[in-house]
Amino acid sequence: MFVSLSSVLPDLSPWRSTRDFRLLWVQGLVTTFGSFMALVALPLQIKDLTDSPLAVGAMGAVELVPLIVFGLYGGALADAVDRRKVILLTEAGLGLLAAVLLLNALLPEPLLWPLYVVAAGVSALAGLQRPALDSLMARIVPHDQLIAATALNSLRWNVGAIAAPSLAGLVVAYAGHAPAYAVTVVCFAASVALCARIAPAPPAHDAEKPSLRGLAEGARYAWSRPVLLGTYAIDMAAMFFAFPNTIFPFLAEDLDAEWSLGLMYAAGAVGSLLLSLTSGWTSRVRRHGLLVVFGAAGWGLAITAAGWFGNVWLVLVCLALAGAGDMLSGLGRSTIWNQTIPDELRGRLAGIEVLSYSVGPQLGQVRAGAAAGWTGTRSAIWSGGLACVASVAALTAVLPKLLSYDATTDEDALRRREVSAAG
Repeated sequence: MFVSLSSVLPDLSPWRSTRDFRLLWVQGLVTTFGSFMALVALPLQIKDLTDSPLAVGAMGAVELVPLIVFGLYGGALADAVDRRKVILLTEAGLGLLAAVLLLNALLPEPLLWPLYVVAAGVSALAGLQRPALDSLMARIVPHDQLIAATALNSLRWNVGAIAAPSLAGLVVAYAGHAPAYAVTVVCFAASVALCARIAPAPPAHDAEKPSLRGLAEGARYAWSRPVLLGTYAIDMAAMFFAFPNTIFPFLAEDLDAEWSLGLMYAAGAVGSLLLSLTSGWTSRVRRHGLLVVFGAAGWGLAITAAGWFGNVWLVLVCLALAGAGDMLSGLGRSTIWNQTIPDELRGRLAGIEVLSYSVGPQLGQVRAGAAAGWTGTRSAIWSGGLACVASVAALTAVLPKLLSYDATTDEDALRRREVSAAG
């Protein structure tokens, strides 16, 4: 029996049906490209200035508190103001911070402290922006097209995540850090222009101003839903134990393959892209919790293998497999969130989601940098991968409702579908 090509290729329904989705998709591609240029250049510049894995890993520490504070506040803000305006202003702010990196890189002797200040500022603005961006998706895309929209957004992200790190590695190696930051500035300027064309997304007429009471209401809702708790906990654990990106410069050096640094940053996105390009089958999945669990476990196993192998090409293959696992888990998480959370709470829950998939990587950077300094780079990677697999197994046992989630029978999903159909 042959499988039709249309059943495997990505579902383009959201692209065809929604103008604002098309604008956000293109804007996101431009932003992703610029962000990844800086993502490679910034830790590499810290490495060049300090030659310390702990100093590179410290980026995660300075980013953590702004991310928590502004991520939670951004969630409440997204329910209370025009979400388009939040996205537009934060994109402009990120562009200004990229300009600071560029100016610092152009100094005869670049300073170290501005790199940490900018990293903290980027974390704060990202925390403000992501809830508005994530909650806007559920409003502009029809309910039955949400998983297709998630797959298309991941495809967009992966295209930038493959091209930008590979190019950034070459740019930094042959031209220095400043040209990479210059590309980032240009990309954010273009992104602001695209954001300005998106239709306004005002809050509900009875929306409350951001407050601690409103944040507590969102937290209570999340705590009362074991399925949501499972998605948050598994993602945080997987990223905390098995997010080695910050020590890639040292891994490349350890493997005597400094030329591979850009490829290491891009490899995960290659795996994610391959899964995105064959994601048509996910539109027929109803047990999205299974995607979350198996994807996170696959991520951990692949990271374990990446730390174990001493051949750079096998390491790159393992990182690609890890990216595919992360993509699978991400599809499941995003779909569950968008299918079950009421629109009036979507911003606040998106703020919690920002913490679930961002705090883990920030703490993971600190863990990886500290472990690499104590035990060596490769052992820090494979031990974290094993810890990831163990934590996923433990959390699945504690929160079994995540595995049994079914979009066709879950009460929250059915209620959200009815509201969406009613307009």
